[in-house]
Amino acid sequence: MATIGDFDPLNSTVPATKIEITVSCRNLLDMDTFSKSDPGNCLLSHTDSSHSSFICFGRTEVIDNTLNPDFVRKFVLDFFFEEKQNLRFDDFLGQMFCTLGEIIGSPGGRLERTLSGIPGKKCGTIIFTAEELSNCRVSITTMQFCANKLDKKDFFGKSDPFLVFYRSNEDGTFTICHKTEVIKNNLNPVWQPFTIPVRALCNGDYDRTVKVDVYDWDRDGSHDFIGEFTTSYRELSRGQSQFNVYEVKKMKTKKRQSATRNTFHFGHKTTKVPKIFSKTYFLLIVTQLNFTVAIDFTASNGNPSQPTSLHYMSPYQMNAYAMALKAVGEIIQDYDSDKLFPAYGFGAKLPPDGKISHAFPLNFNTENPNCVGIEGVLEAYFQSLRTVQLYGPTNFAPVINQVARSAAEVTDGSQYFVLLMITDGVISDMAQTKEAVVNVSIHINIMLFLLSSAMEELDGDEVRVSSRGRFAERDIVQFVPFRDYIDRSGNQVLSMARLAKDVLAEIPDQLLSFMKSRGIEPRPPLPITSDSPSPLYNLKIWKGRSIQPWLKS
Repeated sequence: MATIGDFDPLNSTVPATKIEITVSCRNLLDMDTFSKSDPGNCLLSHTDSSHSSFICFGRTEVIDNTLNPDFVRKFVLDFFFEEKQNLRFDDFLGQMFCTLGEIIGSPGGRLERTLSGIPGKKCGTIIFTAEELSNCRVSITTMQFCANKLDKKDFFGKSDPFLVFYRSNEDGTFTICHKTEVIKNNLNPVWQPFTIPVRALCNGDYDRTVKVDVYDWDRDGSHDFIGEFTTSYRELSRGQSQFNVYEVKKMKTKKRQSATRNTFHFGHKTTKVPKIFSKTYFLLIVTQLNFTVAIDFTASNGNPSQPTSLHYMSPYQMNAYAMALKAVGEIIQDYDSDKLFPAYGFGAKLPPDGKISHAFPLNFNTENPNCVGIEGVLEAYFQSLRTVQLYGPTNFAPVINQVARSAAEVTDGSQYFVLLMITDGVISDMAQTKEAVVNVSIHINIMLFLLSSAMEELDGDEVRVSSRGRFAERDIVQFVPFRDYIDRSGNQVLSMARLAKDVLAEIPDQLLSFMKSRGIEPRPPLPITSDSPSPLYNLKIWKGRSIQPWLKS
């Protein structure tokens, strides 16, 4: 039974994002003699918590006589940006592996892959389409109510009215979702504007009943019931109109009160209904992550030929730099469609003249610093270790500014820049780095891996980083004390999975904050049809779309 009490829907816990996966196939290999194949009963599996084996998640239905099935049965999965969620799809022709991140990170949330299973045969293609399950991306802002000639409930004064809003449930019960402030001694109150998510008001069903109770406040908590009325989000969204004048009914006595004594009006002082987009929606629809790596090549890391060095090139296991890079990179690369990652080093002497550089491409190609995939970054990193001389000092500002210049060229929200800096934490240009952080805080997000010492001065959790009286627009530097994730039992797989989860968990919220601060609203990508030559072709068109301004209250 609902009770009157404090309730804050804006700060209530929201469950993990639900993603609905739709499966289709095209040009399947015909396995029947006298008719077309009957595809279906296809199995979707995902890895268990230890990532060591696959477990069954569900199956599609069977569709008779078609080589181009569109399966009706959906798969609903919990999506965690910061985790690598491996999927396997098995059918009568073979199997296909991918991650949930790859599907979401594909243009428009649509991933197309070739089926393999019969050597020498073209088995066809499989298409996964992802959609955020909730279609509720609208928020009512500055919604305001007023009333005329309410009942007088107090003996020595007028009523002290307040409103309580309830969302109807499937079983006919009601759940409280908002309570207004109390207006003392007033029969014609005008309540303050308030903001409430549509999810809290009607769970995305615009025609679901919303009940509003009117009470007279009493100090002892025995609030007097004045009456109630019902409406819906669809009616409320119309603003000031004949549909938004409500006659209060005192249902407890089943008697209808006078329309002139208890008439409510939906206030039209400043009513706006802007679109609110979730962080998953940006990942699905409009934004590609642009992931850049910067690695510390200063002498304080130790001689790479010695086991005590953080750069030690052991033939048996990865060093700390490689583990950090692989743990984060293998997840974040799913959200970068071209899998091309700029990778830099800083603090080394370069051949042939021994010039010190604080932002050199790991592949030594100044025109094109991109490496293909995380494996390409690792390969370039190991090659650089064999080529350059670790030196110093440890200057962060040059590589931060290098990435910022690229980020400043993209203003439509089609890309979000993330810089992963891996260092031993001994910094030499703190003043210049603070200046760089303040300057680039609008453009990029920085993940700073500390492999040894701490660095509190760049931590903006409590106080924003500042330089010469200016403060960073956002807290963009995230610190990761790498040593806290070293598994003493030697299980690197689990420790690196935990590392990646903690590091990447903040990126979706940072992305959403960035888009709102820039006034960017996503527009859906151009539709991908069966005639489209490839997802890559559509990506090129899609990145060129203009972005409409974000509506602000």
